[in-house]
Amino acid sequence: MIGGVLARLAVDAGLDVVLSNSRGPETLDGLVAELGPRARAATPAEAAQSGDFVVATIPLSAYDRLPSTALVGKTVIDTMNYYPGRDGHITVLDNGELTSSALVQRHLSGSRVVKACNNLFFLSLLTAVRPAGAADRSALPIAGDDAGAKADVTELLDRIGYDVVDIGTLADSWRSEPGMPVYVLPYFPAQPPFAASPAELRRWFADNPGPGVPAAEVKALVAGAVRVPIADRLPT
Repeated sequence: MIGGVLARLAVDAGLDVVLSNSRGPETLDGLVAELGPRARAATPAEAAQSGDFVVATIPLSAYDRLPSTALVGKTVIDTMNYYPGRDGHITVLDNGELTSSALVQRHLSGSRVVKACNNLFFLSLLTAVRPAGAADRSALPIAGDDAGAKADVTELLDRIGYDVVDIGTLADSWRSEPGMPVYVLPYFPAQPPFAASPAELRRWFADNPGPGVPAAEVKALVAGAVRVPIADRLPT
């Protein structure tokens, strides 16, 4: 869902997108048709080779299926989050030895991984976009080990409608992970009606785009984060 939203925002910003999934390009025909002539579908390896940026937005349990050879030299935007109840337990994440993005970087050793767009509900990501300079423009935290890659991602996010707060290296990216103060909740105007139908939920977000969360507020939320084991910050 995050991938589909980012594809839509990129197309709206005048960029070309190549979509892929594990089920085959033909399963994306509907989304491609909806996005229009700037979008096409391909295999994961073909999409990896085509993009100036590659967005990795899959369940974290499948991170090792990302095509590492095809992604050599690429800037990879990691939107993934670790949910043990969905992904199974990963020891180096449970014990805090690595962040999830550092684990992805270890797999994609020839790529430049930047953590971004992981701290919003997908409908918030769609409806919170604002033009540069807008008083209610929101900022998103990013993290990465390569300064040039972070600068490129900052420019991309600005183009699609967001300011950016650099929160440090991939080792620091836990500050935007699930359960942290900057994760999801600050971007909600109220408690969304998650029990509603998908159409009703989309309409609610369209009617309630949420408060702007400016860079200063993101910095304060990130600074106030305290690292605790993942099991202690997610609902059971």
